[in-house]
Amino acid sequence: MTDDICKKDIRGLLKTFGVMADEAIVGHIAKNPNVNSLNFKVTLEDITEYEDSNIEKLSLEITKSVNCK
Repeated sequence: MTDDICKKDIRGLLKTFGVMADEAIVGHIAKNPNVNSLNFKVTLEDITEYEDSNIEKLSLEITKSVNCK
């Protein structure tokens, strides 16, 4: 059961980010209609305060170009 709750929380986090990022990018493109392409870097950073300092924190970085025209 806790695995299902964890997956639900992860999906909720990603859905929230996706909706907010989409709105921000679409708004940015609307304000800058002459831009042909945007280059993005999305970073996922684990900010958890672990008691065990030997635990490796999660880090993920994705770069992607988006064609606007």
